[in-house]
Amino acid sequence: MKNKPYLIAEIAQAHDGSLGILHSYIDAVAQTGVQAIKFQMHIAEAESSIHEPFRVQFSKEDATRFDYWKRMEFTLAQWQEIKTHCDAVGLDFICSPFSNLAVDWLEIIGVKAYKVGSGEVNNFLLLEKIAQTGKPVIISSGMSNFEELDQTIAFLKSKKVDFSILQCTTAYPTKPEHYGFDVMQELKERYQVPIGFSDHSAKVSTGIAAVALGAEILEFHVVFHRSMFGPDAIASLTLEETKQLVAAVNDIYIAQNSPVNKNSNDDFKALKSIFEKSLAINKNLPAGHTLTFADLESKKPKGFGISAADFQEVIGRKLKVDKTQWDFLNEEDLA
Repeated sequence: MKNKPYLIAEIAQAHDGSLGILHSYIDAVAQTGVQAIKFQMHIAEAESSIHEPFRVQFSKEDATRFDYWKRMEFTLAQWQEIKTHCDAVGLDFICSPFSNLAVDWLEIIGVKAYKVGSGEVNNFLLLEKIAQTGKPVIISSGMSNFEELDQTIAFLKSKKVDFSILQCTTAYPTKPEHYGFDVMQELKERYQVPIGFSDHSAKVSTGIAAVALGAEILEFHVVFHRSMFGPDAIASLTLEETKQLVAAVNDIYIAQNSPVNKNSNDDFKALKSIFEKSLAINKNLPAGHTLTFADLESKKPKGFGISAADFQEVIGRKLKVDKTQWDFLNEEDLA
């Protein structure tokens, strides 16, 4: 039996540095049916500097990317409250650290699993720190080629880390020609671990397709509205779209675990008697007439005449009696 796909709603920077908005997201996400909520823990001094360039120039209030990360920070005590809130509403708390200090904080908080973002896949200092925790790790493959991934996977295996890997395209939003659904199977065959899909397309259909094609984990950004401020809003699903996705994925899960026996159609006996047909005459024909294909019609229901499936057996036979147009044709009518 296939496991139910593990759905992760990522908040990332959608809270825009507001603790109140972040807690609002936790309550909203808890109503969608996903299993996990994911955050990013940014501690500006530990992970960045004033020399870091903006990925996209979106901010109207932050002079530097470093200033933006400062504005996205929460204290350790606030993070502990966030984790407590997630526990209270039944959401797994998952987080991406971007510094070793963030890992220390997440261990204090009690994170369930670590997500390693695309830009950190080859950061072996951070990977070593995470490996030392013994927690499960989810790797995003977005900016890495197979040669780089091979090194990271070899490292994780050498540390006996329980890990999974997501196909991911680092583009916001991602266009269909860049989804890379084919890569999921390549990852599965190459690394023999659970695989999934990290989505930035802002489309419900993408996640549905990914699960149908074998994604065991599905991660996607969520936002109250795609016109909200922030770098990821345009590549996110709304909360209503998230509910639609969850419902669709649950249907796929049921379908994948409900094999249909095509060798048996016993369940359709009643319907077959309604939909299948009997042979009939399409014109007035006298006794002694030799039947041709052009004389025959099929009419519902089955069982009131010779089966329409057996029409070839009556062609060339003579009528024993007169038949009126649209009469059913039975064996006793034939010589």
